[in-house]
Order: sequence, then C-alpha cells, then structure tokens
Amino acid sequence: MNKTKIMADLPNMRLLFDEPLSNYTFTKTGGPADVLAFPKNTNEVKELVDYCNQEAIPFMVLGNASNLIVREKGIAGVVMMLEDMAEMVIEGTDLVVEAGAKLVETAKFAFEHTLTGLEFACGIPGSIGGAIYMNAGAYGGEVANVVKSVDVVWENGTFETLDNDTLKFSYRHSKLQEKSGVVISVRFALAKGEKEVIGARMAELTELRESKQPLEYPSCGSVFKRPEGHYTGQLIQEAGLQGLIWGGAQISTKHAGFIVNIDNATATDYVELIQHIQKTILKEFNVVLETEVRIIGRKEA
Repeated sequence: MNKTKIMADLPNMRLLFDEPLSNYTFTKTGGPADVLAFPKNTNEVKELVDYCNQEAIPFMVLGNASNLIVREKGIAGVVMMLEDMAEMVIEGTDLVVEAGAKLVETAKFAFEHTLTGLEFACGIPGSIGGAIYMNAGAYGGEVANVVKSVDVVWENGTFETLDNDTLKFSYRHSKLQEKSGVVISVRFALAKGEKEVIGARMAELTELRESKQPLEYPSCGSVFKRPEGHYTGQLIQEAGLQGLIWGGAQISTKHAGFIVNIDNATATDYVELIQHIQKTILKEFNVVLETEVRIIGRKEA
C-alpha cells in the first residue's frame, strides 16, 4: 500500500499508518491497522469508501472497540474510527446522534433533556454505530426498542435511510451484520419523562453494573451470547472454569461471563481462552456458546 499516494489523494483526512489497535481496544490488545482513518463528516466517509473501492483497498469500521478482539497480525487495509462524528441534536422527542458518539454519553444527553428510553444504555461502553450493528442492550432494554431510523453509507458508496423494520433487529443482531455499511447517524424515538425518575433508574443500573462487572480490569465486555435456557456465567462456574488464567487473560472471578486482561494479555490469549471455554461447555453440558464479542483481523499463517 502506497502511503504517500493515500496521503496525497486524501489530503484533508486524518490518517495514521501501522497504528497499534491496542491503543484503542478495551482489552488493550491487538495488532496494527495498515491505515487508521478518522473521517469528520458524511462527505469524508463517502469519499473514503469511494476511494477504497476505486483502489481495491479493503475497509471496515472499528466503532468504539469495546466489544471486539483484534488479532495480533492486525487489520489489512483501511480501518475507520468515527470518534470525530459525535454530534447530538434534539428534535421534539427525537434524538438524532452521529455514529461516533458514545452510547453512555448519549444516554446522559437524553437524561439532561428529560427524555426517557435510553436509561438501559447508561453503562454500555460502545459507540452508537456499534450499538446499531449488534443491537446492543442491557437490563431488559435494547436499541431496537428506541431506534426510528438509521442513515448508512453502504460499501458500494450509496446512501440510504433505513427504518426500524428494515434493520431486521434481533438478539445482538441487525441487518448491518448481513450487508456491509457504515452507520452515519441514528434517530432515536424517545419520550418526555421525569428527570428524577430517569436519573434514579440510571443510578440503579450503574450501581448494578459496578457491583457485578469487573470494571477494574481491561475487558471486551460480555464475551458470549446468552444460550437459550441457560446463563453463560453459571455454565462457566459449574464447569469449574471461573478464575482460570490463560497467559495474561483470566475468566473474571467477579463475573464468569467476562474475560479480563490481568497481566499484559495478548489477543491470542483471549482467542485461545474463548475456544477452551466453548469446547469445555460443549463437552460438559452439550451447549454451544456463540461469541458476542467480534474477533477480527488477519489470522495467523
């Protein structure tokens, strides 16, 4: 990949080359991106997508890097982060938010404007774009319940506004997992509420999260989807795996559904431990654990 050419062809884009993604992931692991790009608006996203298509360069969006693992060999091509696209606007009881905004900050913004509907998201560390991609949720709520529409630039460079039905939301799933695109902004349909009630619910959920989740260590959040009829953490506990250390990674002693980085863990430590958990749970209980965390990047040769 010709760095000089890319810099010349995209003179207004903030670009970093061979940037370690461990600087951005919540696990503090992961290899480099060939190019890490920070578009500032919809036009720059479209320009970047069109350029990658024209030059046959693979591209993807990283989101807030909270619920993913980047393999040691990093990611080929262009990786986009939309952290410079984080504007929030109130329109009646709708909240329009750019995809790079953090879900936590969005929930706070709704609270400040006495809008209810996003309380469940007050502790979810992902970006708005990532939340749409995986239909993020917690404590009985999920973004599918409050999304009115989403603006997307598809991988071929076309722009489209998708309504809730078209997004095909289901448990930790959306249409964005079936067809590659870049979320630009989201319109949430919220409702007027009482500030004290909204604040009390957010405080309650924050306390729950802090008491149950291992927030004192780097982690990728909840590792596995909840298997039907079971609780993942309970299965891992019953299999005698809780507390298991694998390299620098450990199955959290606070919550068995989390893997934490306790001693300079690598992405390989995470991936191998995940595979070990899956094999053990399948053998012990005949239950298939699907990952909620995304594992991305070049595979080992």
